[in-house]
Amino acid sequence: MASEGADLPEREAMEFDVVIVGAGPSGLAAAIRIKQLAAEKGEDVSVVVLEKGSEVGAHIFSGAVIDPKGLNRLIPDWRERGAPLTTEVKEDVFLLLGPAGDIRLPNFLMPPLMNNHGNYIGSLGLLVRWLGEQAAELGVEIYPGFAAAEVLYDENGAVVGVATGDMGVGRDGQPKDSFTRGMELRGKYTLFAEGARGSLTKTLVKKFDLARNSEPQKYGIGLKELWEVAPDKHRPGLVQHSFGWPLDRQTGGGSFLYHYGKNLVSVGFVVHLNYKNPYLSPYDEFQRFKTHPKIRNVFEGGRRIAYGARALTEGGWQSIPKLAFPGGALIGCAAGFMNVPRIKGSHNAILSGIAAGEAAVAALGAGRAHDELSTYESDVRSGDIAQDLKRVRNVKPLWSKLGFIGIAVGGIDMWLRTLLFGWSPLGTLRHGKPDSATLEKARNVKPIVYPKPDGKLTFDKLTNVSFSATNHEEDQPVHLKLTDPFIPIEVNLPQYAEPAQRYCPAGVYEVVRTDAGEAIFQINAQNCVHCKTCDIKDPSQNITWVCPEGGGGPNYAEM
Repeated sequence: MASEGADLPEREAMEFDVVIVGAGPSGLAAAIRIKQLAAEKGEDVSVVVLEKGSEVGAHIFSGAVIDPKGLNRLIPDWRERGAPLTTEVKEDVFLLLGPAGDIRLPNFLMPPLMNNHGNYIGSLGLLVRWLGEQAAELGVEIYPGFAAAEVLYDENGAVVGVATGDMGVGRDGQPKDSFTRGMELRGKYTLFAEGARGSLTKTLVKKFDLARNSEPQKYGIGLKELWEVAPDKHRPGLVQHSFGWPLDRQTGGGSFLYHYGKNLVSVGFVVHLNYKNPYLSPYDEFQRFKTHPKIRNVFEGGRRIAYGARALTEGGWQSIPKLAFPGGALIGCAAGFMNVPRIKGSHNAILSGIAAGEAAVAALGAGRAHDELSTYESDVRSGDIAQDLKRVRNVKPLWSKLGFIGIAVGGIDMWLRTLLFGWSPLGTLRHGKPDSATLEKARNVKPIVYPKPDGKLTFDKLTNVSFSATNHEEDQPVHLKLTDPFIPIEVNLPQYAEPAQRYCPAGVYEVVRTDAGEAIFQINAQNCVHCKTCDIKDPSQNITWVCPEGGGGPNYAEM
């Protein structure tokens, strides 16, 4: 946005029946379902999808092992239509890692829902690009490179659309020669599919008090590299998950290795963001993980192709906020539908998009606009998404409270709910504190010393960021806003050793020293991969992530 008070032209406005923010699985599923139903009824329902990435799929980041349940419902003949999912899971491996060895956990001990057979390994980014093609064929208007920066409200406080950010604004907030005013996209209903910790979603939750009856949302940070490995190391269809080393017993998280395609392996690491030690670096834990004897052998003789990072919603059933509000709804990971033990959310994202699309079409058919899509809310809370998330709702809080022991208790809880009795004596456990409130003071913990990267198997942050194809226009306002610019040095540094230097997976935040020894908090916003971890984990809640100029950020080719 240009600076306040600037003499700016009025924004042009476009009218649609439904405006969707975010061209991810949920947003595109909603758009497709709306057009499918409209075609069945012989009606014309106008739908527009805004995407802040430079192209559809540019900001999509996931493992990914994909449960096709949502896709089966949305496009039953997706295989015949050439969807880019061709590697079916053939083998499930679960490991407990120690510093030098591993223990394979017997598959029969795992609750049935942990079985990945029937799922597909692939690139969620490529799948989303394909979904974008299906949506376009149905007449959905998709605008990549345009970031929704503002929610529009009517005189009654109902959502009536969004406005895109102004383009061509300098770092000083003043319009440049290339300045272009943002557009208003107005709709009878607006669906927010921004993903985890969406910037507009955050404002909507506050404005409508959507989280008043839910637990605090919980998050993890997922880091991933895509490798091309030697042919003799490749095992197509292998899904391998682990927990344990290098994390300590009280820090939640784990890893995945997914073999698919032509000698491709997705290797990833998740750290739950309720960790306590401010010296912990999720990125460096990921790099250290790859040095384990069980892991490094897979990558010897291979080459890294891509890198990225993204926050994950982990709160589950008890953290889902109210979903519908006047004029709009939250769908996909903006609401938080990830199944934590399965590390899967795309199936529920698609199902939520379908449900929201059906609710919107029904409302439009009844001549309604700008009211609550209450049938969407009830569908989610009583349908397949509820069934999927209710039965795993205690896994995350047990893991957080009891560490490794909590994993075992969580497994028992899942067995009780899914196969034995359909209930558990534990009921529904609470999460407690938000992730920003879990750090201990730096003086009370031991610093962690990480090994230096070797440049072959392990890499420094900035080198890896270059493999995310991240790019931002340098002369634009910094999109990482500090409420108080003095807090990083005056509060976070003495109390928490300024953890932003370590929780950020892209080297955005640094504490640098002047020749006189003065500490300065430096923000390298051009490195940002849009993971949102800073907005979540900052102990002072002093950092607000807002959309940079449309088209900026990573460009994940096959992630």
